[in-house]
Amino acid sequence: MLCQNVKAMEQPGSATSSERIIDATLEVLARSGARRLSLSDVAATAGVSRPTLYRWFPSKEELLEAFGRHEQQRYDAGIAQAVSGLEGDARLEAVLRFIVEFQHSYSLRRIVDVEPEHVVHQMTRVMPIMRDRLLAHFPGPDGRVVASVVTRIALSHALIPEDDPALFYAELRHAAGLTSTHTSPARRRHQPVRPNSRKKGR
Repeated sequence: MLCQNVKAMEQPGSATSSERIIDATLEVLARSGARRLSLSDVAATAGVSRPTLYRWFPSKEELLEAFGRHEQQRYDAGIAQAVSGLEGDARLEAVLRFIVEFQHSYSLRRIVDVEPEHVVHQMTRVMPIMRDRLLAHFPGPDGRVVASVVTRIALSHALIPEDDPALFYAELRHAAGLTSTHTSPARRRHQPVRPNSRKKGR
């Protein structure tokens, strides 16, 4: 739920106001950062009265927490839709493509220049959540390591945006153990080269 402690959510038509407030929160964060965020500014940007905003989010902290939950919910719903009906490497490819697309529109990208310390703080909070969400898509004994590396690559691109999404995607595929092919959509996993794997007898 967007904000679990707000009973007004159950009232007909109330979701519209809450969504406008959440959208306005991003706009204000992008202008002012979290430290200087003003509830009055958010209300004005959303086109709602201050009493309406306070009924939904009584404090700045609760508003920011709700905004974070909203972004997480958007990520979870998007990745579930992206992998629906897919299996194997096709499912993995869909996960990685979604990460690139989501990252390009990720709200924190708009706040980096305004308040980078807030972005770093949010990344610290999001990292274990995102890694654990990805674990289901990376089976095998090294799944946790792969999920962790993919998460760190994605978050690094949020902090230092990359203008080349193809390169970002290639980095994720490499981390996930996928190799590129020129003519076929089929993918194979590459095995790490072991230093002691030289042939005997030479």
